[in-house]
Amino acid sequence: MAQVVLENIYKSFPLRQGEQEKEANTVAENVSPIADRPASNSVLRRINLTVEDGEFMVLVGPSGCGKSTLLRSIAGLEVLTAGNIWVGDRLVNDLPPKDRDIAMVFQNYALYPHLTVYDNLAFGLRRSEREKDQRRKKEEGRRKTEDERRKTEDGRRKMEEELRQKAEGGREGTSQNAEGISKKVEEVINYLASNSFKNPLIYLLFEDFLGGATRKLPPGLRYLSEREKAVGERVLKVAELLQIESLLSRLPKQLSGGQKQRVALGRAMARNPEVFLMDEPLSNLDAKLRAETRSQIVQLQRQLRTTTIYVTHDQTEAMTMGDRIAIMNRGQLQQVARPLELYNKPANLFVAEFIGSPQMNFLSVEFSAPLLISHPQFRFTLPDIWAKSLQQYDGRKLILGIRPEHLSINPPATKNLSVQVEIVEALGHETYLGVCLTDAPAVRMQVRVPPERSIRVGEELWLAIAHDKIHLFDPDTELAIFPVR
Repeated sequence: MAQVVLENIYKSFPLRQGEQEKEANTVAENVSPIADRPASNSVLRRINLTVEDGEFMVLVGPSGCGKSTLLRSIAGLEVLTAGNIWVGDRLVNDLPPKDRDIAMVFQNYALYPHLTVYDNLAFGLRRSEREKDQRRKKEEGRRKTEDERRKTEDGRRKMEEELRQKAEGGREGTSQNAEGISKKVEEVINYLASNSFKNPLIYLLFEDFLGGATRKLPPGLRYLSEREKAVGERVLKVAELLQIESLLSRLPKQLSGGQKQRVALGRAMARNPEVFLMDEPLSNLDAKLRAETRSQIVQLQRQLRTTTIYVTHDQTEAMTMGDRIAIMNRGQLQQVARPLELYNKPANLFVAEFIGSPQMNFLSVEFSAPLLISHPQFRFTLPDIWAKSLQQYDGRKLILGIRPEHLSINPPATKNLSVQVEIVEALGHETYLGVCLTDAPAVRMQVRVPPERSIRVGEELWLAIAHDKIHLFDPDTELAIFPVR
């Protein structure tokens, strides 16, 4: 297993003819080493991230924010414009994907339709084991070849000396000399023919041919090399771990979506890589199966302790799966933290809006020193811990954020909001309300209330804000303002 370190990652694609440069590029003009390059769109900018050894890191963000591009760059499927990627103590920028010791699970699974589940799981293993054998046998063959080359060189020099001596003796014995050369050539050909299987590449090709030709025969008639036996043991171990032993003889077309997903995951696990990369592997599953498979992936990762980077646009998956979450938007990291820290202390307006379901409500308010928050429909006094943080905002506008669960139905009061119910979503264990402000119908909010409270569409309510649960943001920078405790 290994730590993954991303250092100042940038990725740009050239513009196509007639394509306009993205607005997001203007944000990076002063910080990007590639900002001087015209006719390009920056999709990743200034990415600095460390994924610890054995950590489950989730990359989350809206579609098009650069999550999959970053994952493909780590895998070696995209060439970086700038920056470094470290896997353990190795700089992998210039390494091809097969040499990075990284396994990737794709969104569409990418199973080989003509191969059984067993062969799909074994495919990468056979290749990696063959490459190991090739390296080992090449080394053995190199040593043998060096010895044989020395012997051949000695024989060649001796032959040249004999030919030179005979040439100096005149034309006498020319026919005998020709016969001697012909005999030497024949000896070399016979030697190559009798020693062809000593060549490691030829031997491995023959071994692969023999194994493939007998693979569909009954077990007792199959040829299994030591390498294939090791592959089989690893495949069976992974299949048992994923509970797909009964599926090993099936083709992908005979599998359900969840089974295909487990086979794709098993193919990555079988290689025992240093890093797992997963690109939205659950997006093709139904809701129930997604929940089941989500917990299975987390349990497997904790059992294997393999460093994992998981991409999703579903913030529920991110909150329930990740040790830490990296939130991306427009090719840049917005915040990297543990799930509850993101929920309770969002770094900016985007993170606050993106994390949480339903999302946070936002209202434009005015702050007056020392601690008064004013809105056309309500006013209240903040707790004392906000005094120091808000000194510079006296008389200025702020954005107030409050989550649906931190609003409650209360009697009319100056500090409460008057709203009218537009939508009622009863889920059984809780009820969500879609409401609008009575005096400003364009301002809509969401509220979570207990299921036993019966509410009708069109009903007027007064909502109280939990003052100790509010969030405040600077309207210019959109950065969060935190109280000083």
